[in-house]
Amino acid sequence: MEYRRITNINDPLFKQMHQLMQDVFPPEEVLEFDLWKEPLEDPGIRVFVAVHEDKVVGATEYRYYEDFNVAMTDFTIIGQAGLGIGPYLAQNRLVDLQALAAENNKKLSGMFAEIYNPYKVEHYEFGGVKPMDPYVRREVLAHLGYKRLDFDYVHPSWNNDGEAVTGLDLCFLPMNDETNELPSSLIVKFLKRYYTVLSNRPDSWYSMIENLEKKEKTALVYF
Repeated sequence: MEYRRITNINDPLFKQMHQLMQDVFPPEEVLEFDLWKEPLEDPGIRVFVAVHEDKVVGATEYRYYEDFNVAMTDFTIIGQAGLGIGPYLAQNRLVDLQALAAENNKKLSGMFAEIYNPYKVEHYEFGGVKPMDPYVRREVLAHLGYKRLDFDYVHPSWNNDGEAVTGLDLCFLPMNDETNELPSSLIVKFLKRYYTVLSNRPDSWYSMIENLEKKEKTALVYF
């Protein structure tokens, strides 16, 4: 298996990756093909695919924020079971992120991720691939060390239509096992930066931000 970075919309591997996204994710979670041009060319956004026998069988997108010293995993896609795609992507991603942090003269402090809440989204098929099932993914990520940030999370739709997407939790993987809370200010700064690209955000998103700004710390809790 190969871990290949995609930086151009014309890369043949990107067409495969975008189709895989459409097969796995609900429509409101998939950015239109042409709108990927700028993100792919952005040096701060890292899009990698797992290639097995010339076929894209998995993908992940993530980014490292130097000033926050945290990362964000935008998505992880496992295209089929039985190949060890999930561990392969997770291991290669962590090595890459640790190298980026080292270039910043730091050790990576942790990584944000949005995780589907299986009790709210069990109707999603996720391409029929069992490792993508919300129950399975949540269990796997819990074993990896991810914890849920203890607040009601609102995700603005990537359709940029101002709709609120529910059924997701914002989680965090601390590199230090003893970390059980985060400064709320870090979460707020991160979310404002992360969603800058979306001009239409729902009122409930702004309410969520206001509530976070009222708290000094936000607890990390087990799933």
